[in-house]
Amino acid sequence: MSAAEAPVLFHTAGRAAHITLNRPRAINALDHEMVRRVDAALTVWEHDPAVETVVIGGAGERGLCAGGDIRAIHDDARDGDGSAAEAFWRDEYRLNARIARYPKPYVALMDGIVMGGGVGVSAHGSVRIVTERSRIAMPETGIGFVPDVGGTHLLALAPGELGTHLALTGARIGAGDALLCGLADHYVPSAHLTDLLADLADLPVHDALERHVQQPAEGELAARREWIDACYAADTVEEIVDRLRDCGEPAAEQTAKTLLTRSPTSLKVTLAALRRARRLGSLERVLDQEYRVSCACLRGPDLVEGIRAQVIDKDRDPHWSPQTLAEVPEADVERFFAPLGDRELGLAAS
Repeated sequence: MSAAEAPVLFHTAGRAAHITLNRPRAINALDHEMVRRVDAALTVWEHDPAVETVVIGGAGERGLCAGGDIRAIHDDARDGDGSAAEAFWRDEYRLNARIARYPKPYVALMDGIVMGGGVGVSAHGSVRIVTERSRIAMPETGIGFVPDVGGTHLLALAPGELGTHLALTGARIGAGDALLCGLADHYVPSAHLTDLLADLADLPVHDALERHVQQPAEGELAARREWIDACYAADTVEEIVDRLRDCGEPAAEQTAKTLLTRSPTSLKVTLAALRRARRLGSLERVLDQEYRVSCACLRGPDLVEGIRAQVIDKDRDPHWSPQTLAEVPEADVERFFAPLGDRELGLAAS
């Protein structure tokens, strides 16, 4: 493999060090090797006085990162013992926490598709930039999984019940809504990104941003906030669906239909994870919780089936087990939060 074919590229330009996720054919999906390489580079740059800013972006035109390598997770859950997926998440979630606490400005170019693990390596950064091409989502309930990489922490902090809506539906949002939900800080038109990067080589981040930040077009969520807050404030997913159906808004009724295509187990666990994340407070405590939930997902049927339907066979017809919300008992939801003993992630304790 030549240097240009490496899954992550690194270079410095002036005062800025650059990470480029380099799997453009897979929309830069993260694998374990990529996580390790990014973490190692952050260690070096943290102690390099010549590096004042770190910038992360993605190769190709499609996006920063479409998420984790879920094909590998599917194969490990179906054919292996889950240990490879658990090891990947352990290092990935530690990287997410490190990005959130990184002592130098960490500039994330959230251009194009940014989903799942892509949110984890960007939305915890100190300077998060979206463009008119940004499409951001935590789509896990559609593959029988639950938002991770600190996603339940981020979405729990969104205004009102916007985060609950995004977590349960997996809806994609653009720049305006990302700013509203606190998933991004600045809007820069994609045509300005090259000039912004050039300025970051010579200027402090604030001065470079001043030259390029603009106001984005308004998103869609602000106009829907009233019914989103009212419906998603319910205590159960079943009641959320009922409220969406009954509130008289066509968009809400369509949202109810969308929810009923998602994994019933994932929906109930996701709602519980979000509500618990609000009480947990710190990112590290939430990541510890997410690790328990992710490991539990490996032992259930919906993760393998969801990835099969959406990514492997692409028939878009997952057969969830159980098939309905009513068939998912509270005891099954609680099982996802059970302590792992000596397998705990342990970020909050470190």
